[in-house]
Amino acid sequence: MPDTQLDVLGVFAHPDDLELTVGGTMLKMRSLGYVTGALDVTRGEMGTRGTPEVRAEEAAAAAEILGLSVRENLELRDGHVFCDDDSRRKMVRVLRRLRPKIILTHQTGDPHPDHDHIAQLVRESARLSSMQNYDHETGLVRLKVPMVAHNIFSRNVRPSFIVDISEFHEQKMEAIRAYASQFHDPNSNEPETRLTDKRFLDELSNRSRYFGSLIGVESGEPFFVREALNIPDPVDLLTRAMNLYS
Repeated sequence: MPDTQLDVLGVFAHPDDLELTVGGTMLKMRSLGYVTGALDVTRGEMGTRGTPEVRAEEAAAAAEILGLSVRENLELRDGHVFCDDDSRRKMVRVLRRLRPKIILTHQTGDPHPDHDHIAQLVRESARLSSMQNYDHETGLVRLKVPMVAHNIFSRNVRPSFIVDISEFHEQKMEAIRAYASQFHDPNSNEPETRLTDKRFLDELSNRSRYFGSLIGVESGEPFFVREALNIPDPVDLLTRAMNLYS
């Protein structure tokens, strides 16, 4: 595939992780004219339900709903993702080819080992992708270090910012429901998981509404960044925040 200039790339462990965590943000970025894409790190072959082939079909359907310009799979082993040099080289090559400005990914310290390792893998690969002499044999051009934002999902971390996804909440849920093999199905004989509980999607909606309530909107998605943010107009930023108390 030729080089693609992405504005926003979501890098998550398994097909459906992006939709569950940042689907609304991806939709909003697309509506604002940004070029968006997804990199699923594994095929989800350790999933309790469905098959990798079914998940791939579901991921393609979800990508259509989200309006992604590209969706790829790094095909690391599900349940065996580590921040080793082989994985970093593979990630760097994708980043240099897709050239994202911003990467959205898992939060560090997530209880799922793949999620936690991917958060570190993304941070290290983003930095290495800017180093001219790292993996230079491929001929891929280094890029400016992408900014990494970690979605807050499983750990109680104070958000650096929350994205208003109110307008896109229902479309986000539609993208999630594209993964029919992973969620509640009263006719399924496969083992039950937390995701297949009939209350799970309602809990997810309630979560988005909670974070939305923190910024005075209907629905939101929270993010944490390690770096200090450069705010060009603090008056605009802080007066919008003050509207919560007016």
